[in-house]
Amino acid sequence: QVQLVESGGGLAQPGGSLRLACAASGSIFSIDAMGWFRQAPGNQCELVARITNDVGPIYADSVKGRFTISRDNAKNMVYLQMNSLKPEDTAVYYCNMFATRIGQLAAMHYWGEGTLVTVSS
Repeated sequence: QVQLVESGGGLAQPGGSLRLACAASGSIFSIDAMGWFRQAPGNQCELVARITNDVGPIYADSVKGRFTISRDNAKNMVYLQMNSLKPEDTAVYYCNMFATRIGQLAAMHYWGEGTLVTVSS
């Protein structure tokens, strides 16, 4: 089993910053990609940022220049530094990993339970 646990959500003022963290635990053999998605009320879930083993990080246009994704392979962790936050960044943020478990042949997507980010004055 693979478990993802997010932390770091909360309330921030417009223009402020928050840092999200996601820790993966369990019988992980390898991680191909790590990323963050978000879902605002009434909206579909959307990709925020993703980082893979093959290519550099990619970002949604709406967060480019403001958010930075990074990973710590040794700790199986992924982070999302969010600066210059806007009210429209308010959403539940979900950690995602595309990983292969020990003893399995194919990678699968795993999701955290989400952490709420609220940007409001």
